[in-house]
Amino acid sequence: MQADPITDADLTAYVDGQLELARRVEVEAYLSTHAGEAMQVMADLRLRNELRAALLAAPLPISVRTGEAASRLERSLKRRVVVRRVARAAVLVLLLGAGWFAHDEFNALSVRSSVAAAPPPAFVADAIRSHRTSEIRADMSSQVESAAYDPAEILSATAIRIPALPKDWKVRDVQVFPSTFGPSLEVSIAAPDAADLSLFAVRPGSFDVLRAATASDGDTTAAYWQVGEVAYALVGRNVAASTLRQDAVRIEESLH
Repeated sequence: MQADPITDADLTAYVDGQLELARRVEVEAYLSTHAGEAMQVMADLRLRNELRAALLAAPLPISVRTGEAASRLERSLKRRVVVRRVARAAVLVLLLGAGWFAHDEFNALSVRSSVAAAPPPAFVADAIRSHRTSEIRADMSSQVESAAYDPAEILSATAIRIPALPKDWKVRDVQVFPSTFGPSLEVSIAAPDAADLSLFAVRPGSFDVLRAATASDGDTTAAYWQVGEVAYALVGRNVAASTLRQDAVRIEESLH
């Protein structure tokens, strides 16, 4: 039986955590093929979570900045005209749960930098470890590299989609590695304008839409992103973060 169409009311209820599991799965399947709406939903979720974190951690009274964050969330939800009442109720529940005082003389709380600047996702550490393992393999004559791979077979076995790579990049080796989240894919690459790179891909166990960002561990940098249920990281040693991020954006665009 064909699923009911995803409506604005469904998207708002998804942000509010009000959908049953089966409908959440249908909404996530829809968002995985509609990148623009997925990005807006993730922005709404981020605002909601920042508000919750701020309200749970804050002594009363609440600051004007927290009120402004609530207003941004309300405006975003109210753009979906069909569910204006639901949007207003969702924000009021958050605010009334901790008490609401939005007066200029109060400044007890602002959203903490630790909330706004979250650490990189856990899969990034796995990506860096996999890259370092691939470097060890490359230096061992007994470990035979294989550049041959079948994207359809990999998708069938791991549910991981390999994105298109720049035409002037040469794949040197493809391996399936264990990771914190289950099977992961490591593609070793020789790129003409950078040191040896690797593309890491894994299903981290959650649905998300992350635009390309960077993180470093010593001399190793990863440009990471996520599209739906699959996360990716482009990793290199002694490569400028800006260069990696530009390459990551190019690869990310091939997935849409």
